[in-house]
Amino acid sequence: MYFKEFPTIPYDAEGNGKFKDVKNLLRRVGIRAKVKANTSLYDTYDIKNGETPESIAHKLYGDSELHWVILLLNNVTDRFHDWPMSEAQFIQFVNDKYDNVDAIHHYEIPQSSGDTSKKINIGTSNADYPTATAITNFEHEQEQQDKKRKIRLLDPSFVPSFIGEFKSIMKESII
Repeated sequence: MYFKEFPTIPYDAEGNGKFKDVKNLLRRVGIRAKVKANTSLYDTYDIKNGETPESIAHKLYGDSELHWVILLLNNVTDRFHDWPMSEAQFIQFVNDKYDNVDAIHHYEIPQSSGDTSKKINIGTSNADYPTATAITNFEHEQEQQDKKRKIRLLDPSFVPSFIGEFKSIMKESII
């Protein structure tokens, strides 16, 4: 359904003057700021181990083909790097990336004003902050995965309107 709505453009793939109509896969649609800010349209969700956009779309919307709604709402443009890995993939990734997963990746200190629960990465040396907390390579990568697990899901009652808006925007221009 997603690519069906993309406009077609004439394209000369071989440079011989013979144009063919092809889908303009470079066409992008963004979510309007007002829609993103309207929290009543969304529920927050923590992706469970092994869940895919398709499995979540099937569970929530009754149609796995609506996985693109989830990806678009969460600015996931690269399914393999922007979506959390399964536990087994994650362990393999960390072990492949680091010689020592328990080595120090960086140090953190608590933010001293505003939201003091936030941490500030002070780099790979704690010489200026001897009480800084050491963060291992594994902990750093786990935090990155945890951030990816937190997504927003569009309330199912708004999906038809969302799809209609998507179709409308895609037809606004062919470039």
